[in-house]
Amino acid sequence: MSSKWRKLKLALGFNLCVYVPPGATHDSPEKSLLSPTNWSFGSARLSKSFSTSSSKKTCSICLATMKRGDGNAIFTAECSHSFHFHCIASNVKHGNQICPVCRAKWKEIPCQGPTLELPSGRSRVDSAGWLHNNGMMTVVRRLPRRPNSNRHVTQILQSPEPVVFDDDESLDHITANAEEISTVKSHANMESCTTINVETYPEVSTVPQNNASNNFTVLIHLKAPVSFIGHSINQSNLSPISQTPRAPVDLVTILDISGSMAGTKLALLKRAMGFVIQNLGPNDRLTVIAFSSTARRLFPLCRMSETGRKQALQAVNSLVANGGTNIAEGLRKGAKAMEDRREKNPVASIILLSDGQDTYTINGSGGSQSEPNYQLLLPTSIHGKESHAFKIPVHAFGFGTDHDASLMHSISETSGGTFSFIETEGAIQDAFAQCIGGLLSVVVKELHLTIDSVDSRISLGSLKTGSYPNHVMPNGKTAFVEVGDLYADEERDFLVSVNVPKEILNRETSILKVRSNYINPLTKQTVTLESDILEIRRPEIAGQEIVSIEVDRQRNRLQAAESMAEARAAAEQGDLAGAISILESCRNMLSQTVSAKAQDHLCIALDAELNEMQERMASRHVYEASGRAYILSGLSSHSWQRATSRGDSIDSSSLVQSYQTRSMTEMLSRSQATLLGSPLAYRLLQPKPR
Repeated sequence: MSSKWRKLKLALGFNLCVYVPPGATHDSPEKSLLSPTNWSFGSARLSKSFSTSSSKKTCSICLATMKRGDGNAIFTAECSHSFHFHCIASNVKHGNQICPVCRAKWKEIPCQGPTLELPSGRSRVDSAGWLHNNGMMTVVRRLPRRPNSNRHVTQILQSPEPVVFDDDESLDHITANAEEISTVKSHANMESCTTINVETYPEVSTVPQNNASNNFTVLIHLKAPVSFIGHSINQSNLSPISQTPRAPVDLVTILDISGSMAGTKLALLKRAMGFVIQNLGPNDRLTVIAFSSTARRLFPLCRMSETGRKQALQAVNSLVANGGTNIAEGLRKGAKAMEDRREKNPVASIILLSDGQDTYTINGSGGSQSEPNYQLLLPTSIHGKESHAFKIPVHAFGFGTDHDASLMHSISETSGGTFSFIETEGAIQDAFAQCIGGLLSVVVKELHLTIDSVDSRISLGSLKTGSYPNHVMPNGKTAFVEVGDLYADEERDFLVSVNVPKEILNRETSILKVRSNYINPLTKQTVTLESDILEIRRPEIAGQEIVSIEVDRQRNRLQAAESMAEARAAAEQGDLAGAISILESCRNMLSQTVSAKAQDHLCIALDAELNEMQERMASRHVYEASGRAYILSGLSSHSWQRATSRGDSIDSSSLVQSYQTRSMTEMLSRSQATLLGSPLAYRLLQPKPR
C-alpha cells in the first residue's frame, strides 16, 4: 500500500495522468480519485500514456484541454511535453526553467515579447466578449464555477462570417478639419504646392533644318505635390502621422500564417503589424485576413481609433501558425473585403505577405508545371476588367527564401502594386513601414495623361512607360498614359519618340504638350493642367549637341530594366552564364553614357544593382534562394518607379533608395527607432552571409 501511495504522490507532484475507471462518478470525485484501488501504476502506463496522449491533450499547468485551433497557442518543449503558450510563458517569467512534467532543464524557453501587449484582462478576450482565434471571431461565455472546481470553464461558440462583408465601420463622422489645413498651408506655402508639376525635355535642344528624325526622344517628367507628413506644427520626429491633413486609407492586410511561419517569423510579423496599426490614424480603416489552408477575416473593416487599435492588436496577437498555404483564398477574401464595403475612403490598398508556395491552386491550374497559370489566383476585381486598374493595388511581400517570387510578382504586377523581397527576417517591419509611408501620403488619385502633337507635321511614335498602360492613336496625333495614384514627392518619367520632319525656314518647331487630369484625394476635386508647349530650335547648321542628362538617365533606367528581364529569362532556362553576360554587357554600356560620366546617382545605383544581381546568379541554388526574387523586386521597382524592399534593404547604404520619398524615409526612421530597444530584432537585422 505504501508503495502505491508513493507512486500516487509522485504522479500528482509531476502532474502525471493516471487511469480513471469508467465507474468513477462526479458525485464522489474525492472517493474515486483517492482510492488506490481505482488507479493503475504500471510503469509503461505512467510514461507512455502521459507522454503520447494525455500530455498532448491536456495542459499540465491549467489542466485545460489543448486542441488545435481552439485559439490558444501551444508550446512543445525539447523534452516533447506540450503546454498552453500563455501558461508556460507565465511560469517561465517567474524564473522556472524546468519542465513541470519530467523536470528536465530546458535550454530554450518560451517568452512573450514586449510589444503587442494585450489590454488588461483575460488573454485574447476583449471587453465585448469576442475572442480572436486563428483568424476566427468567436463568442466567449463564462460559465459558473462548478462545485469543487478551482477554475472557470469557457464555452466557445464559433461566429460564422457574413455572406457579404458590408459591416465596415461608418465614415459619417469624418469631416475635413478646415482650421488644421489652413494652419498647415500657412506654414508650408501649401497653396503653391497642391498641383503636380509637368515638365518636358527634348533629347537635344537644336535640330538642323535639313535633318529629319524618325526617333526623336522627348522626356515627360512629373512630380507630385510636396508631403506634409513629418512637417506638422509639432516638430517631434515621432509625432503621430495622423496629426497632419491627408487622405484617409482603407487597408486590407492578407497574412500567411501557415505552418512555415511558426516561431520567429510569426513573432516578427506580429511586431510589424503592431507598428502598422499604431501608425494608422483614427480616420484610416483596417481589416486583417489570415490564411493558411483556408482564409478567415479576423475583424470587419474598422477605424483605427483607440478602441479599434486595441481590437486589431488583440486579433493579430492571437494568431497561431499551422496548416498549408492557400494564397488564392486569402486574395479572394481580401478582395471581397474591398468590394463589399458600404463606404469607401479615398485611398484603398491591399498588402499581401507569404513565405511559401501556394499548395492549393497552382497544382490544379491546368497549365504546365514550368508555367503555372497564376491568373487563377487573382480575383476578378483585380484582373478581370480594365476599369478596375489601380483601384485595388496589391503590394506583395515575399518573405524568406522559400516563397514563390514569380507568383508574388505576378500578383503585384497585374494589380498595379509592387513586389518586395524580404530576405532578412528582421527587415519585415521596415519593409511594411516603407510601404505604408507611401500609402499614408497619397496626394494624387487616378492621374491620366494626354499627349498631343501641336504641329500637323509631327507624329507621335512609341511610348516607353514601364508597367503603366499607354495607347497611341492610329493617326499618331494623340497618346494616353494611365498613371494612377502618386505619393507625395513621387516622380514619374516617360519617354516619347516623335517623328520630326525637315524644315525649310529658319524657325522653331513646336513638338507637343501634355494635359493631366487627376483627383485631389483630400478635397475630392478634379484637377486639369496643361504643360507649356515644347519647342526646339531649327537653325540651318547646328554644332555638336550634347544629349540631355535627364533624357539619358531615363534611357539608362529602361535599358537596365530590359537587361534584367532578359537575364531573368535566360536564368529560368538554366543559362546562368548567359544571364551574367547580359548584365555585364549592360553595365559596360551604361559606363559609356553621358549620365555615367557625370557621376549621376541613378546610373551609379543601377551599376551596383546589376553587379548584385550577377553575384546572386553564382549558382543555381543561390539564384533560386535569392536571385530570382531580387531581380523581380528590382524589375517591379524600376517599371513602376516606386520604392521596393529587397535584399538587405535596411542598410543605410542600400542600393534600392532611388525612389524613396520623404514620407517613406521618415516612416522608416520611426520603425528603426522602435527596434533599437529590441535585442532579438537587432540580432535579426544583421545581414546574413549568402
